[in-house]
Amino acid sequence: MVKPGDVLEHPVTREKVVFRKTARDTDGALFKADAYFQPGAFVAAEHIHPLQEERFEVISGTLRGRVAGKELSGNPGEKFVVPAGTPHTWWNSGDDELHFVVEVRPALRTDSFFETFFGLAQDGKVSPKTGLPNLLRLAMMMHAYRNEIILARPPRLVQALLFGLLASIGRLLGYKAEYPYPHPRQAQAQPQTT
Repeated sequence: MVKPGDVLEHPVTREKVVFRKTARDTDGALFKADAYFQPGAFVAAEHIHPLQEERFEVISGTLRGRVAGKELSGNPGEKFVVPAGTPHTWWNSGDDELHFVVEVRPALRTDSFFETFFGLAQDGKVSPKTGLPNLLRLAMMMHAYRNEIILARPPRLVQALLFGLLASIGRLLGYKAEYPYPHPRQAQAQPQTT
């Protein structure tokens, strides 16, 4: 179970997340973290948070993204709000590290999702190209975290049916929906912004 100060890294997508606040710390109201994207880093898939609003504040570097089909670019000091139900994705196409603060309201099980997704990556259980786990593991995750995250495509009903069926097969084969991050480390003390 992650806690404030824990650092999780995804070796394929080149993302690093430093937890500031978890659902447990805020009675479920807020998930807050610092995100660091190395040059070339990307979110593994365009996605939607069906029940959660997501906010971003760029601290350094340039954030590139797409929200509801519209391309955007954000520089230090700029803030973005992604309403619940809106397709979005982020990446760093610059030469410098991108650092932004992300807040998700309500938190639901966002911290657990990150621990599972990055844990699979740390243990080499994701595609070295996309950063996504195999279809059965992905189905297990997407079914278990369907209130926190769904893919932008295919349509939600298709995902619910497909991932529900595949998750059942995954359970029969012994896959688990949650996967612990092997050994989260604590972040070095850094000044907190925002």
